[in-house]
Amino acid sequence: MSLISDNLCDIRKKIEIAANKSGRSFEDILLLGVTKTVDVDRIKTLMDCGVKTLGENRVQELISKYEIIGDGAKWHLIGNLQTNKVKYIIDKVELIHSVDSIKLAEEIDKQAKKADRKVDVLVEVNIAGEISKHGVRPDEVFKFVENISKFDNIRTKGLMTVAPFVENSEENRKYFRQMRKIFVDIKSQNVDNIYMTYLSMGMTNDYEIAIEEGANIVRIGTGIFGERNYDIKK
Repeated sequence: MSLISDNLCDIRKKIEIAANKSGRSFEDILLLGVTKTVDVDRIKTLMDCGVKTLGENRVQELISKYEIIGDGAKWHLIGNLQTNKVKYIIDKVELIHSVDSIKLAEEIDKQAKKADRKVDVLVEVNIAGEISKHGVRPDEVFKFVENISKFDNIRTKGLMTVAPFVENSEENRKYFRQMRKIFVDIKSQNVDNIYMTYLSMGMTNDYEIAIEEGANIVRIGTGIFGERNYDIKK
């Protein structure tokens, strides 16, 4: 409890400072607790500390934790999503961060229609063009957004990116600034069924820079829970 609460206290202070630098307040930023490989007891501790919006990378892990914690938390799917797994999380998630293909959007729309709901999604952008990363190319984002705006059961609520892992977080400022420009440009077009509400970018190593450049969702796991063993299979 002490480790998590102490870490959160430090993170919240840094979020507030970064938000103020960008002309916003702490309340304008959503801190998403990334719970990949984290056990349920520690997740409940995090929730007791006031963080109840949780991000999971893997479908199976999200499902297993949802079965225990339920809708006491707001669940976001932040990792790569395969089309054949959409049906398992369509009624459990508040936001899907990782839409990067028309095929995936079609499946989300199909399963959302079956579930009689509209699903909020973010378009994932591969802002640095990394071969190892998923996401739409920056120069293709607007066309992609236009295409998925036609799906009745999807609401596009913004953009997400995973910036390169760097030792010096300042190196990612240019990418976050570019994301902000894309975000603002799309918003200015006023496309039907496209709501540029969320800009999800920044993780433990660079969230302060991301907020300074316009992020309003930051995804933090290691900064809250400490280093984790990613070899654990769930």
